[in-house]
Amino acid sequence: MNGGLNIFTLIADSSLPVQLVLLVLLVFSFLSWVIIIRKYTQTKAALEDADAFEECFWSGGDLAQLFREVSNRGGSNGGIENIFESGFREFARQRQRKTSDTRSVIEGSERAMQVAGTREIGLLERNLEFLANVGSISPYVGLFGTVWGIMGAFQGLGEMKDVTIAVVAPHISEALIATAMGLFAAIPAQWAYNRYATKVERIASRYDVFQEEFSSVLQRQIQTDDVA
Repeated sequence: MNGGLNIFTLIADSSLPVQLVLLVLLVFSFLSWVIIIRKYTQTKAALEDADAFEECFWSGGDLAQLFREVSNRGGSNGGIENIFESGFREFARQRQRKTSDTRSVIEGSERAMQVAGTREIGLLERNLEFLANVGSISPYVGLFGTVWGIMGAFQGLGEMKDVTIAVVAPHISEALIATAMGLFAAIPAQWAYNRYATKVERIASRYDVFQEEFSSVLQRQIQTDDVA
């Protein structure tokens, strides 16, 4: 339809620097959505695995048997299972040394769990910084393209004798599309960063609580073994 807004025509008619800006923003947007989808999958799996494992952990079964089941799954473990496996492995190693220092046994197990927990949270936090950067800088990248486009438009219009709105509007539209593309890339990235940063923080808190509870369980088990 004549007079309608044709985005592809505006992009095709824009200057090379503006087209490069649009290409950069398109790449930012694509990578952001890849990360968003991946983070959705990772955080959902982490929460579901934590629910399933904690239900099994608190069912009252033998911890040694649970440890063997987790260890037999090999590299398929993740999240809270890795924390449990690392903590119990260190606990069992310390107990095999027949040490009488209960505190050192618990502290060794806690350190192992902290290392495993930090590693798991690091995996969940990976690429979140990229989302934050895209959300922060994309509007400015788009604004750069807009300013460049308007400069070029006014330079070309300055050579014309008769300048009307009908002549100016297409050139301004070509420039403003860079700002629109910057917002298109920035808004989902910034929203996703805020959402998943909060989710990862909640998961980290849940891991910390589990580590404290597991340490208490191990301490009670030491006391029970010593009495026996």
